[in-house]
Amino acid sequence: MQAFTLARDETTDDQLWLCEHEAVYTQGVAGNSSHILDTHGIPVVQTNRGGQVTYHGPGQAVAYPLMDLRRRGRGYGVKEYVHQLEEAVIRTLAEYGITGHRVAGAPGIYVRLSDPAGHAMLPQRPQYRAASNAAPVPDFTDVGKIAALGIKVSRHCTYHGIALNVTMDLTPFANIHPCGYAGLATLDLSSVGVRTTWQDAAGRLASHLRALLAG
Repeated sequence: MQAFTLARDETTDDQLWLCEHEAVYTQGVAGNSSHILDTHGIPVVQTNRGGQVTYHGPGQAVAYPLMDLRRRGRGYGVKEYVHQLEEAVIRTLAEYGITGHRVAGAPGIYVRLSDPAGHAMLPQRPQYRAASNAAPVPDFTDVGKIAALGIKVSRHCTYHGIALNVTMDLTPFANIHPCGYAGLATLDLSSVGVRTTWQDAAGRLASHLRALLAG
């Protein structure tokens, strides 16, 4: 991804990469090693994306959009891009009857533990705040994380991306503080009652990403 981004120019087509990684922990640029409790032999890879440590493994659909944000027009920036990545996951979950949520101060998508299909808004959802107000402290009451997000933007071009947990062994998440948060519950589609394949979930996610990022 880094090589592709460094080599591209204004004529290079945007791309969307989908993959399923072998078991690996990845650490963001500001990663704190204390968030890794015990690797149990799983390799740790230092990356140049934002965020803290997360886990990738079989049964997880990882999407890497490699796009030039300038093609989206004046005023389209990183905040809008992140919103669209999250929205693609929310729409994918909705096709399986699951409601995805955002949590203020914590990028990614979450599912309500007590009612995965319920549409009631989270009290800890992002809401308007004045620029002079302090950033919210994330509140993970009654939610589990089902999709993690970490990106890098270089010369207005994006890489890294978003990972949706489909049907995977969630045990390795218990050996870290996921995304830097101790005790954060981690879910996949299987644990909220959805029976599907990696190919189906990855295909749906890719379809929504293409539609939302097409410009």
